Amino acid sequence: MSNIVLVHGAWSDGSSWQEVIAALQDEGHRMLAVQLPLTSLEADIAWTQRQIATFDEPVTLVGHSYGGMVISAAAHQNAQVTALVFIAAYAPDESETIQMLSDRGAPTRGRAAIRFSEDGWSTIDPDLFGDALGADLPATTTRILAAVQKPTHSACFSRPSGRGAWHDLPCAYVLSVDDQILDPGLQRWFAERANATVTELPSSHLSMVSHPEEVAAAIGRMLRERMSRSRRCAG
Repeated sequence: MSNIVLVHGAWSDGSSWQEVIAALQDEGHRMLAVQLPLTSLEADIAWTQRQIATFDEPVTLVGHSYGGMVISAAAHQNAQVTALVFIAAYAPDESETIQMLSDRGAPTRGRAAIRFSEDGWSTIDPDLFGDALGADLPATTTRILAAVQKPTHSACFSRPSGRGAWHDLPCAYVLSVDDQILDPGLQRWFAERANATVTELPSSHLSMVSHPEEVAAAIGRMLRERMSRSRRCAG
């Protein structure tokens, strides 16, 4: 049994993990899906650290998309966190922002679906939500996800990251090969830089919704590998 904290991405909430949660709970793991305020990167990091502290034992952090920025910072110098799993996620390092990292990758058509208002809040155009984030999901599902999306402030994207915790922790990366908003080539670069164990899925950006069993299996492999290394060290 392990403690797993799941961190969602922008324009989303913790319910996006529901099928992954069910699969891992069936294996006996304790699960917690963070509900980010999405008001700033700093606020999201602080809230995630608070959720980690609700456990008395080691925690594996899992982040999707923007959630990768959050888990990498929340785990830095936090002895309670023992592993990171990035799901089609940003894996930043010192002084890197979402915008800076996105510009490093190839242009993606999904980025054109992002709408910013004058007060800094952003959403995904409902008519483009499916093509941008969930092209392999049923249209009824993406219409619902578009309707319940959570606005995200630009302060989440413009603030720089601290030193990436992936320098010091074992990592896994679940790469979405058919991602239309986060360049798959950039995802591969994140995974290689973090020396992560990679699982590739023929998936849209929302792989935890379209391929929940495969995502849960990748998280489970990380947990088993970590336990195996611990036993070898103890022996």
